[in-house]
Amino acid sequence: MVIKMAISWLKSSNDRKNFKLFKGLGMDVYEIDDLEKTDEKIKELVEQKYNTIVISNEVASFSEDIIKKYTKTQDIKIIIAPGKTNDY
Repeated sequence: MVIKMAISWLKSSNDRKNFKLFKGLGMDVYEIDDLEKTDEKIKELVEQKYNTIVISNEVASFSEDIIKKYTKTQDIKIIIAPGKTNDY
């Protein structure tokens, strides 16, 4: 049995620190302009078959679905990444 892992990263469009390495490597880093639409963006990523979504701590604070919906499913993994504290 082969398990395909599709990972995306989600951050605020104003966030210039988090996930720079992943974006530089060409990985799927998505930026969201309106943080009030965080749950909509997560739903969109799930529909695009991403089964692991790493989100910045700032973005996580705008989502109601993370705890209510995705912590109870084994198909989707939501990882909340702590924010960067220093500039590089």
